[in-house]
Amino acid sequence: MEVRPPWRKRCGGDDRAISDRGISPAIETSWDFLVEYVVNMLSRLNRLINRLNMSKQIIIHRPETKLGNMSSPSTLTFLEHYCLKTWPELFLAFLCFLSIWCLKHRKKVMTEWPVIGILPSLIANAHRIHEWTVEIANTFGATIVRRAGPACMATEFLFTCDPCNIEYITRTNFVNFPKGTEYNDTFDILGEGIFNVDTELWHKQRSMARVAMASNAFRTNVSTAASKVLGDSLLPLLGSKESAFVIIDLEDVLMRYTFDTSVLFIFGRNPKCLSADFPENEFQKAMENGLESVFYRHVLPRPVWRLFKWLNIWKERQLKQAWKTMDEYVEQYISEKKQDLIKGSTEAENKDVLETYIYFQKQESWPDYLMPKNDKFLRDTMLSLLFAGRDTVGAGLSWFFWSVCKDPRVASKVLEELKLVYSKKQRDHTSVNEQQQQQKPWLLFDAVDLREMVYLHAALCESLRLYPPLPINRKTPLKEDVLPDGTVARPGTMVVISTYAMGRMEWIWGKDWAEFKPERWIDAQGMLSREMQLKFFTFNIGPRACLGKNVAFTLMKMTASAVLLNFHVELLAGQKVEPKSTLILRMKNGLKESGAEAGGQKTSQQRRRRRRLCRLSNMRY
Repeated sequence: MEVRPPWRKRCGGDDRAISDRGISPAIETSWDFLVEYVVNMLSRLNRLINRLNMSKQIIIHRPETKLGNMSSPSTLTFLEHYCLKTWPELFLAFLCFLSIWCLKHRKKVMTEWPVIGILPSLIANAHRIHEWTVEIANTFGATIVRRAGPACMATEFLFTCDPCNIEYITRTNFVNFPKGTEYNDTFDILGEGIFNVDTELWHKQRSMARVAMASNAFRTNVSTAASKVLGDSLLPLLGSKESAFVIIDLEDVLMRYTFDTSVLFIFGRNPKCLSADFPENEFQKAMENGLESVFYRHVLPRPVWRLFKWLNIWKERQLKQAWKTMDEYVEQYISEKKQDLIKGSTEAENKDVLETYIYFQKQESWPDYLMPKNDKFLRDTMLSLLFAGRDTVGAGLSWFFWSVCKDPRVASKVLEELKLVYSKKQRDHTSVNEQQQQQKPWLLFDAVDLREMVYLHAALCESLRLYPPLPINRKTPLKEDVLPDGTVARPGTMVVISTYAMGRMEWIWGKDWAEFKPERWIDAQGMLSREMQLKFFTFNIGPRACLGKNVAFTLMKMTASAVLLNFHVELLAGQKVEPKSTLILRMKNGLKESGAEAGGQKTSQQRRRRRRLCRLSNMRY
């Protein structure tokens, strides 16, 4: 008998933990409560009307008219006689009902109002949107359909974290669930980059990206860029901060590191954000502001944020400024690269991504409508790749260090594996290479060494399960469709896929879902479990699966292994680390101490312990 995974069972009608009406028992009880009130009010109104019809005569004196008496009931007599005496009671009863209903639902996960739908709940939980998706799934079920906004501008949401539905949307019937024109409008800052386009244009851009990323030159370029920024910037910076006992926001450091690395292998330029004085880079800041502004476009109804855009206010004004800054930097990088190519000052064996795409533009095999011979195409493509490289790896590393450093057992096993791989690396070196390695100030691994780090890879998978860099994805169905669990997806519906909520479902991962457990990704033979990889949706699945998945793992493993082998990272207790409401899963307060330093006389050791984010101790062997 075939044993189906937990999410497969959930797709069956008998296994869904919902009522026959398609709602959870808790919501069904609340609904019955409301229905009972409405029925009682209608019954009372019906009794009043019956009393009016049974009245034989109501005398109303009107000396100013010829109608002296009225001997039959009418709408006028009903309003004059009953509205003043009986309707106040109904109005008071309605107010009581409304008050009780609001009190009963004020602490609910989500309230659906008669006219505006779930818009108030959506806005109220915008600051904690990712935790809210988990609460929605646990309360209402893995897939729900709700409306947000008034009827004239309402948006219908289909929320799901059911792996069976996600697989159907992203793989089985992928053609019916494109990004859609509204997605392109929302992410207009990326232009016609690979993440925004659909149909044939997307196919051709993906083919170009696959060719660029599959080459040995690209992989060498990525490894070289990461090793250079690691050895020349990140590790020396951590070493200097360790000796100076100063505050270190590890998330900020890692985002700067991934920004420098990504710009280096994409544009061939090093912005050097990892300088000792932590300079503020306008390009990096503009990227963060742009993502934050686009996030609020997902929260507000489309006509509202478009009005804000027309008025140039709030987040739309911030987005406009960020857009201008990013364009200036990208245009400068493109111009400098073309000048370098004219001068012949680039290395033929070490092409960056921008140089590769400029080469593509010169080929005649690509028609103009698929490969525009202009700088805008280069701008859109390079900016899309930069967002993917910087934010995915940077956010993934931040949550990895947070998860590992909280669990001494996992940290010890990761370090044990790193020592084992490094010892083997030393034995395999010749005497000359070993002497060169001894002269290097930091211990680094190459791409070959990373393949043997199974437990580190599993720890990264576990961290990405709980904290996926892209926690929410969205689609728009072209035609009406029925998902595997029976939910109807109508055209124009905003389909919201939450991989963040999926990673926290007990019915998918078991009762130990909240435990940071890398062992769940390793099979009995000590290799990465193929079965568990089927649950790994962090880098998307299907035709739109991330082409840079292997590159991302290479960068994360190279960085994590270098930091953990050269330093002992100890995060201070007491800091509040929680997800930030952005499209990329960042930390709300950074990875740093939350409280301000108190006054009073303190010893040097006490002062250092309080002000330090991370306790970095040199671990050179």
